[in-house]
Amino acid sequence: MESLVVKSLTEGEARERADLLGVERYDIAVDLTDLPTGPRVRTTSTITFSCRTPGAATFVDAAATVLGATLNGRALGPASEGRLSLDDLAAQNTLVVECEQTNTRDGAGVHKAVDPADGEVYLWTSFEPDQARWVWACFDQPDLKAPHAFTVTAPAEWTVTSNSGTARVSDGPGGSRVWEFGATPTLSPYNTVVNAGPFHQVRRRVDGYDLGLFCRRSLAPVLDRDAEQLFTVTSQGLRFFGEQFEMPFPQARYDQVFVPEFGGAMENFGCVTWSDGFLRRSAPTPVENEQLARVLLHEMAHMWFGNIVTMRWWDDLWLNESFAEFACNWAAGEATEYTDSWARHLVAGKLSAYLADQGPVSHPIRQPIRDVAEAMSIFDSITYPKGASVLRQLQVYVGEKAFRAGTAAYFAKYAWQNTTLQDLVDELAAASDKDLTTWRDGWLGTAGTDHFTLDTSGEQPVLVGRGPQGPPRPQVLAVGSYRSGLAPGNGLTRTHRALVEVSSARTSLDLPGDADFYLVNDDDLTFATTRPADPAAAARLPTPIARAVAVTSLWDALVTGEMSADRTVAGLVAVLDVETVPVLIGTYLNLAGDVAGDWAPAAHRTAIEAQVAEVARRLAADPARRSVALRTLARVTGDLEALFGEVGDDIDLAWRALVRKSELGGDTTAQVQDLLDRDPDPDAGIRSMAVRAAAPDPEAKATAWQALVDRTVPPPAVRAVSSAFWRPGQETVLAGYAERYLALLPTLHRGGMIPALHLSRDLFPVFGIDEAYVARATEAAAAGDVAPVVAKTLAERADEVARMLRARKG
Repeated sequence: MESLVVKSLTEGEARERADLLGVERYDIAVDLTDLPTGPRVRTTSTITFSCRTPGAATFVDAAATVLGATLNGRALGPASEGRLSLDDLAAQNTLVVECEQTNTRDGAGVHKAVDPADGEVYLWTSFEPDQARWVWACFDQPDLKAPHAFTVTAPAEWTVTSNSGTARVSDGPGGSRVWEFGATPTLSPYNTVVNAGPFHQVRRRVDGYDLGLFCRRSLAPVLDRDAEQLFTVTSQGLRFFGEQFEMPFPQARYDQVFVPEFGGAMENFGCVTWSDGFLRRSAPTPVENEQLARVLLHEMAHMWFGNIVTMRWWDDLWLNESFAEFACNWAAGEATEYTDSWARHLVAGKLSAYLADQGPVSHPIRQPIRDVAEAMSIFDSITYPKGASVLRQLQVYVGEKAFRAGTAAYFAKYAWQNTTLQDLVDELAAASDKDLTTWRDGWLGTAGTDHFTLDTSGEQPVLVGRGPQGPPRPQVLAVGSYRSGLAPGNGLTRTHRALVEVSSARTSLDLPGDADFYLVNDDDLTFATTRPADPAAAARLPTPIARAVAVTSLWDALVTGEMSADRTVAGLVAVLDVETVPVLIGTYLNLAGDVAGDWAPAAHRTAIEAQVAEVARRLAADPARRSVALRTLARVTGDLEALFGEVGDDIDLAWRALVRKSELGGDTTAQVQDLLDRDPDPDAGIRSMAVRAAAPDPEAKATAWQALVDRTVPPPAVRAVSSAFWRPGQETVLAGYAERYLALLPTLHRGGMIPALHLSRDLFPVFGIDEAYVARATEAAAAGDVAPVVAKTLAERADEVARMLRARKG
C-alpha cells in the first residue's frame, strides 16, 4: 500500500524545478524476472540533466523504495515523502537511482495481473498524471520532457512493448531475455510505458505504418476476430489526423496492447495500453463497435494533443483531453463508417456533461490547479464531453477551414514542446482573424451551462438565452423551423434553418412565425440546454441528430425535475420506434433502462419496466437489433421464462438473464455453475460475481461487497458488480452498506486515479438511502479528509443520486 505521506507536487514546485533544470535523457533499466512467482519490479534510472544555477538544490520524485542513489558519483541519503533531495547541483549532472516496487497488486503505476484461465502473468504500467515515480525515479511533471531509453529484462517466453517500437533482443542472465529499446522522442514521463507478458500478437503493414495488436493468450480468438476492424480504424485515424494537422505520425510503428485488469485506455506514445474489456467476449453490438472506434481515435489524437505537444501544467489538461475527445468524434464522422458520431456524443457523453455542469462540482474547463492530487479530480465530464462540445462549437464559430489551419500552425510551431491555453488561442485567432478573448474567457474560464428558449409571441420567433453569469456566451447555433403534413405519417419536415451568431440575450430569427415546431440548437452546434422538451415531438423529427437534440432536452428535463420518469420513457419509446441508426438505438435503450431502474417511482416502476420491455421485444424481432434489444429486455422483464427462451447459445445474454433472475429472488446456483463450465471467457468469474451480487440475500451481498472493497474486482468490472449489488426493492437487505461506504472514503484513493474514480462513483449507494444521507455524503466530500479525486467524484455522484431520489417521489 502506498504511503500516506507521499507528497503531491505543487504547481509552484513544478515551475521552480522547470526553471532550474533541463532534462537531457533518461536511461531506465527495468527488471521483471521476479514476476512469474513474486511481486517485485526493480528499476535503475540514469538521468542526465543540466542545472541553470550550479550549486542549487532540488529533488527527484521517487515514491518506490529507493535501494541506492548517486548524484555525480556521490551517494545520496534516503528518500522522504516520495522525494529524493538533490543538493549542490553541477551545471551538468548524472543521477542514478535504483528502486524497487513490491506492491504490484493494488499499488499505483504498475500492475501484475494473473490470468485465471491459464495462470499466465502480465505486467502493465500506466503513469498519468504522476505515477511513473512509483516505478522509477524521475522528474514527474509534464514540462520536463526528455527522450527515454528503456532496457527491460524479462522472462524468456515474454514479449515486451514500449514507446519506441522494435527492440534489440538478446539473451540475459538466468535464461531471461533483454529488450533494448531505442530512445523515444522528447516525452513527458507520464507518456511512457512498459508492458510485458506472454502476449498473442497480430501485425499488419498499412500506408507505411507497422501496426501491432497484443493481448493475453486466452483472448487470442477474440483479438483475431476484431483485428480487421482495429487495423481499419487505426489506419483511417492515422491518415485523417496526419492530413488535418499537416503532421503525419512521426514513428513507423504503432502498437496497441490489450491487458487484463486495466481501467480504460492510456495514450502512451506509439504504444497505447487498453483494458482488454474492450475485446468483447460475445459478438460486439453496434454501440460497442462504435465505442471501440471512438476510444481508439481518442487515444490516437493524444499522439498530437498530449504527446507531441504537451500542456505545461495540469490547469491546461483540456489541451489534452478536450481536444482528444473532440478529435475522436471529428475523425469518426469524417473518416470512418461511424458517421453519426456527434449524435452519439450528444446522447451519451454530453448528457453527463450537462448534468455535471449544472451541479455542485461544476468548474471552468480551464482552472487553477494547485497540485497533482487536485489535477486527478478534473478527469471528468467537464474536461471530456463538455470540453469536446465547446471545441466543436469553436470549430463552428471560427469556421472549419480556419480551425484546421490554426491547429496545423500550432503543431508546426510547438512540436515536442509544452504549451498553455494562450498559445493555441493565438494560432486559432490568427487563422480566423477573430479576437477570441471574450470567447476564451466565457467558454474556458467560466463554469456553467447556457440555456436557450424561444419567444414566439411576435411575428417572428426570438431566441432568448442566458449564460451562467447573465447574457449567453458568444457562440453560433442553429434553430430549425418544422412543418407537419409534408412527409408521410405524422412526421415533421424542416423548412427553414437559421444559423445565428449569438451576442446578446435576445436574438431575432429569420424564420416564419407560424411553424408547427421549432428546434433550438438544431444540428447540435453548441453546448447549451434547451426547451421545450416535448416527448411527442422527438419521434416526429426527420434526422438522427434532430431526434438526439430532442432526446437530450427530455433527459435534461428529467434530471432537473421538470419531467416525470413516465413521460421521459414515453418519449424514448416513441423515438425507438422510428430510429434507424444502430448506435443510437442501443444508447436510447440504455437510457430507457436507466430510467426504469434508477429514476422511476416505486409505484410506477413495474409499469415503466413493462413499457421498456415491450419496445425491446419489438426491436428484437429485427435480427440487426436483436442483441442490443435483448440485453435491455434482460434488465427490465419480469417474464423470466420468456427471457430464457430467447437465450439460445448467447452466453452473454445468459449471464444477463441470470443477473435478472437473481435480482428477482430466483435460485441460480446450478445455472451459474453450468455457465461457468461452458463460458470460454477467462473473466467469467466476474460475471458470476455479478449474479451473486444481485441476489436479495444477506450472505450474497456481504460476499459481493467484500470482493469490491478488497479489490478482487478489477476497476473495469466494478460498475457491473456494483450495479447488480444496488438494486431497487432490496432496501432491507442493503441496510448498513451506505454507512460502510462512508467509512471507506479515506482509503478509496489507494492505487491511483483510475481505481479512485471507479470506486468512489460506483460504490455510492443508490437504494436504501434518503436525502439526509446524501447530505451527509456531500458533507463528507467537503470535510477535507479524503483525496480530492474521491471528494469530487463523491460530490458529483451524490448530486446525481439526489436528483434520482426527487424523481422517485413522482
